[in-house]
Amino acid sequence: MSKHLLILGGGTAGTMMANHLRRRLPASEWRMTVVDRSEKHLYQPGFLFLPFGIYDESQIVRQTRDFIPRDVEFVQAEVNQITPQDHAVTLKDGRELRYDVLIVATGCRTAPEETEGMLGPKWRVNVHDFYTLDGAKALREKLKSFSGGRVVVHINEMPIKCPVAPLEFTFLADTFFRERGIRDKVTLTYVTPLSGAFTKPKASKKLGHLLGDKGIELVTDFVAERVDQENDKLVCFDGRKVPYDLLVTTPTNMGDEAVRRSALGDDLDFIPTHKHTLQSLQHPDVFIIGDATNVPASKAGSVAHFESETLADNVIRHIQGEPLKEEFDGHSNCFIESGNGKALLIDFNYEYEPHEGNFPFAFGPMKLLKESRLNHLGKLAFRHVYWNVLLKAWPLPGISRQKKKPLNA
Repeated sequence: MSKHLLILGGGTAGTMMANHLRRRLPASEWRMTVVDRSEKHLYQPGFLFLPFGIYDESQIVRQTRDFIPRDVEFVQAEVNQITPQDHAVTLKDGRELRYDVLIVATGCRTAPEETEGMLGPKWRVNVHDFYTLDGAKALREKLKSFSGGRVVVHINEMPIKCPVAPLEFTFLADTFFRERGIRDKVTLTYVTPLSGAFTKPKASKKLGHLLGDKGIELVTDFVAERVDQENDKLVCFDGRKVPYDLLVTTPTNMGDEAVRRSALGDDLDFIPTHKHTLQSLQHPDVFIIGDATNVPASKAGSVAHFESETLADNVIRHIQGEPLKEEFDGHSNCFIESGNGKALLIDFNYEYEPHEGNFPFAFGPMKLLKESRLNHLGKLAFRHVYWNVLLKAWPLPGISRQKKKPLNA
């Protein structure tokens, strides 16, 4: 009788795992199933570009089924509860799926309801987000008619999916308003709970300078208590207030609600995960990948890519009764749009900060931690790589799952 490998989530991480493991597990011995609530697969990095009209929906939406191997079952349903002690998952429609090995790739969600006043009557009127497809589309319509005023880009709390995206939005907004000839009528303010522009000191310094050069105010250590929609002000726990005419917020990010119903997560519904093996800290037959984990790495597609390579090896090792590789090192790299057709590229892990140098080879062609037109083109080209290489779990030449020690480290 064949065994069953169950993957919860058909997003970036879950799709990569299905492709990795279908190639490595004999179909005669292992049945595989992917469960996801949506038939649509969204290219989430595209949400950043949608409000500015750089991308449209057709470029960032595909069918989930198209990227899952043909001999992997796809179940479109919402997960109700995970019960690892019974090796079972129940769906909202009442069905029960039993498994031998479970991979949780349920991602994370925005939770604007966690902040008092955020979901008031002006939500998606002059309080917007761009971390969802609907939010990005609504913000696109708002920006079309925006003629000037105070624009505040805000991070509610960390961690968030793609930690640099709010910064990128701010830089792109600066360019957008300049190109429309109204930048002198707009004040841009970047509000963050961090003590600087980014989590890593070297990158934070570089990005902070970029904000200053573009005339963008930086407000740090700002932990929002509430959104005062009546007076159009963002209110900090320490009493500070930031007025706005347009608030572009990144709400609290949390794990999937099924994790909460299953009592498997922390306070933000992220699942305790071994940061090097990606195995559940409580249940040996359960593995977690991508945004669903609580590992101290960025919640970003590149991280899920690097995680998937290690996790594929470790699932095979687990099945064969071998020790797991403590290999994943928190490796992340990402392009950061800096406006005016340029971008930076950063590369780091648990141990090493972003640094200057070349990528992905010693000769480049891309530069790390420096603005360039090539980096911007690389960011745009990544959409093609995502659909045709990354999701299908094909290797990316020169890009290792482990971060190489920087020359200046």
